[in-house]
Amino acid sequence: MASVAIKLAKEKEVLEGLGSQGNAVKYLKQDFEVLRKQCLQSGTLFKDEEFPACPSALGYKDLGPYSPKTQGIIWKRPSELIPNPQFIVGGATRTDIRQGALGDCWLLAAIASLTLDQEILERVVPPNQSFQKDYAGIFHFQIWQYGQWVDVVVDDRLPTKNGQLLFLHSEEGNEFWSALLEKAYAKLNGSYEALTGGSPLEGFEDFTGGICESYDLRKAPPNLYQIIEKGLQSGSLFGCSIDITSAAETEAITRLKLVKGHAYSITGAEEVNYRGRPEKLLRIRNPWGEVEWTGAWSDNAPEWNYIDPKQKSALDKQADDGEFWMSFSDFQKQFTRLDICNLTPDTLTSDHLHKWSMTLFNGNWRRGSTAGGCQNYPATYWTNPQFKIRLDEPDDSHEGSVSEPCCTVLVGLMQKNRRREKRMGEGLLSIGYSMYQVPKELENQTDVHLGRDFFLTNRPVARSDTYVNLRGVSSRFQLPQGEYLIVPSTFEPFKDGEFCLRVFSEKQAKAQEIGDTVAAHPYEPHVEDKEIDSEFKSLFQKLSGEDCELTANELQTILNRVISKRRDVKSDGFNINTCREMISLLDNDGTGTLGLVQFKILWMKIQKYLEIYKKVDTDYSGTIDAHEMRNALKEAGFTLNNKVQQSIVLRYACSKLTIDFDGFLACMIRLETLFKMFHTLDKDKRGIVQLSLAEWLCCALV
Repeated sequence: MASVAIKLAKEKEVLEGLGSQGNAVKYLKQDFEVLRKQCLQSGTLFKDEEFPACPSALGYKDLGPYSPKTQGIIWKRPSELIPNPQFIVGGATRTDIRQGALGDCWLLAAIASLTLDQEILERVVPPNQSFQKDYAGIFHFQIWQYGQWVDVVVDDRLPTKNGQLLFLHSEEGNEFWSALLEKAYAKLNGSYEALTGGSPLEGFEDFTGGICESYDLRKAPPNLYQIIEKGLQSGSLFGCSIDITSAAETEAITRLKLVKGHAYSITGAEEVNYRGRPEKLLRIRNPWGEVEWTGAWSDNAPEWNYIDPKQKSALDKQADDGEFWMSFSDFQKQFTRLDICNLTPDTLTSDHLHKWSMTLFNGNWRRGSTAGGCQNYPATYWTNPQFKIRLDEPDDSHEGSVSEPCCTVLVGLMQKNRRREKRMGEGLLSIGYSMYQVPKELENQTDVHLGRDFFLTNRPVARSDTYVNLRGVSSRFQLPQGEYLIVPSTFEPFKDGEFCLRVFSEKQAKAQEIGDTVAAHPYEPHVEDKEIDSEFKSLFQKLSGEDCELTANELQTILNRVISKRRDVKSDGFNINTCREMISLLDNDGTGTLGLVQFKILWMKIQKYLEIYKKVDTDYSGTIDAHEMRNALKEAGFTLNNKVQQSIVLRYACSKLTIDFDGFLACMIRLETLFKMFHTLDKDKRGIVQLSLAEWLCCALV
């Protein structure tokens, strides 16, 4: 119950703006300014108790406490390594980043990309940090995590061996911003070892808050040049590289002076008129600042003499600065991979850029309620979380026909916190998503979680690539205007996990979670004393005794006697608390007992719930599967969102994810009680209840 309250409190903070670029979440509630001030006043250097300089920070297996790889490691501050350490010297450059004894080259590639954009770098590596002015052994960095920016504090004790930094370090050995950023990332993920293995795209996203897509240039879409042009207009970051076939080819230089296995960036796109025909060009940058392409359209190449002289003077700079032009056709032949990081409006400050519109949802898959697996499992697939987007505005330069203009959307699904769980033996889940066109008759409905029949009769109009165990999957789609349903899932059902789903669109798109409505219209029989037949009255008098009032113990005896005779439903028997709650639901005068009319109403409710239970028990097992609870709740008149569905399974399902009849009835009565209590307290019908602590305790203890 406490964990639910914590999650709800965090969601409220997000709604209030916490986690935005200008109001980052203080990781583990550590405030950099406060901690630095305390250290300066006390004259001590900061020691981070949340990520202590000890074996647990290094790792759990290959870098575990008893591993040979961790023997002889000493944690030292930069001032203990060299006389005059610097945070950043002359701006951050690629030479600040050299890999150490950790398999996190993916992270290094992403950190290196930060040096290409000063504005983005200063968001991740806040300025005004130094080993000289106001030095207190404490530094901080801002990293994007699953929809929010997090400010991570670290001390500057770094792992060393034989007097040298063990992990990431600068070429000259005197700059420490990159090593400290690596430490902050390790802290965020639980240890240095948690950083082994990954994709540069993961780092790109965590340092920008953007959404990445990757293209194999051998299988590039026909509109790739237009995608690049639009991306440059939107401020997207572009990385391209030439794949290597062996380690020996790393940074090998080709005949035309391109470097294999090396990260380039694209900085411009222009179309020129060359000898009477259009020629698409790309401007590419080698972060080394030297070694340039020598083929067609390189600096001072003859091709420049056959275009408009004004264009030539504007584009052909003829400087050995690592930046050069090449034709788009040569680019596709020479390079093998293109990565694009599309930035959120929150990342960009420039007003002239055409920015994406972005919507983000956080969700989770839970066994028995929302972990339905992929379409191979039709019995459970429909229980996955569902999200709807409405595309009303076509792109400005759409490529569809005039009669059916298209809308460009990027959909990214990311599983959360899996690196932190590596030490517990948890790996990445195989994830993916599908998109369905919403039929006209179901448009504008947001409270209806679409059922099994819909997915049996409708095929996806778009989907991510094959299910894959990466942190994130994303794809770009061009879709006609209309409403679409996005269903994110794991490959197999019953796999617990958290995710965030992001939708980038060129124009504003309306998006919302399906089935986020909470409402109740349970069966409410109307009973008059005179309508009750004599046989029922006689039975009640016999059961209730001389006072004609039924207590919780008497009710328990009756129900267990009845249920024990049935063979079509399974039950462990009703416990006394359930019986008390049944009485509480109908006991309007506070006696703690039921009279004749009240018992008749309860009996009719039980018969109704028994009818629903048997209807949902499609395999006649006498129990219902947890995922069938959605249908049962709907039949009973309850509309509940995923969070409530998950809470119900957590409380009422057994380890085999089945619910017997006494648990089912207890759940229905509990829901009726809670809804009734809320509506009684919500006097002005605003959907909000305010209670004092004493009032809250009285309600919760009922």
